[in-house]
Amino acid sequence: MKKLINDAADVVADALRGIEAAHGDRVRVDHDHHIVYRADAPVQGKVGLVSGGGSGHEPMHGGFVGPGMLDAACAGEVFTSPVPEQMQVATEGVDGGAGVLHIVKNYTGDIMNFEMAAELAAESDIRVETIVTDDDVAVTDSLYTAGRRGVGVTVLLEKIVGAAAEERRDLDAVLEVAKKVNGQGRSMGLALTSCTVPAAGKPTFELGEDEFELGIGIHGEPGRERRKLGPASELAQQLAEPILADLDFTGDAIALLNGMGGTPLLELYVMYGEVAKILEKSGVRVVRNLVGNYITSLEMAGCSLTLLKADDEIVKLWDAPVNTPGLRWGC
Repeated sequence: MKKLINDAADVVADALRGIEAAHGDRVRVDHDHHIVYRADAPVQGKVGLVSGGGSGHEPMHGGFVGPGMLDAACAGEVFTSPVPEQMQVATEGVDGGAGVLHIVKNYTGDIMNFEMAAELAAESDIRVETIVTDDDVAVTDSLYTAGRRGVGVTVLLEKIVGAAAEERRDLDAVLEVAKKVNGQGRSMGLALTSCTVPAAGKPTFELGEDEFELGIGIHGEPGRERRKLGPASELAQQLAEPILADLDFTGDAIALLNGMGGTPLLELYVMYGEVAKILEKSGVRVVRNLVGNYITSLEMAGCSLTLLKADDEIVKLWDAPVNTPGLRWGC
């Protein structure tokens, strides 16, 4: 195992120190509870947005903390859910009197722990609502979920809902935007290699030189099936077809071509070019896009595609200013 770390047991704590050193103008870190806060939290009169999950998916979630996105992100150990105490502390730390929205990816541990945190926050008279993202069309159930996994739509949702909260919409209105985004987004991913969790010291799974895993999860969990590797044009088709078959995306859409951590940007642009041709032929007009590493799986080689049906409101909220370590424009 070759990794730029000190000790596998300290990798999350060390990374949080690095985040604070690099982005202390925008975020502050509670090192005792492993929470990244926007520097000015809590913002009075604004709905607080809290998310989190296992580390290893950077910049998700700590990289999306700041004006226009999250107010706080809880960092669990690598591929391990944060604990309820972290989430409770984060919820109380961002409450500006307008309530708090928990943004939770559909993984069993995350859901259970966020539910417990919401109950604890309610005892402190903080109103908490929850949106669970479940956009992955690859499998109905997986090793870590009941129902579809929450993946790339989470990034788009945190940006769009973040803008709604900045407009000082109330908690019910912010929740409605979150439901709309989750309901209109779908994702599919593939892996060319596995990844190595530092504490494990060896790859999560093995793939042959001429194989890829279609429908992979962001923790290295299996997908739909293992297939023979082909050109980018064929791989793009295998990502796009299940998404387009699951929901009618005819019209405007936002597209995310996301790297899993180990794929060069050169190859991601090759894939995006192929995806763009498929979408155009299918009557999907991409009005906004992101290409790059936004929700990763350590050093896994591969990518995922996320599509979100867009209307004027979604585009307006997408274009609103954002100033986070992982996403920044208009500020």
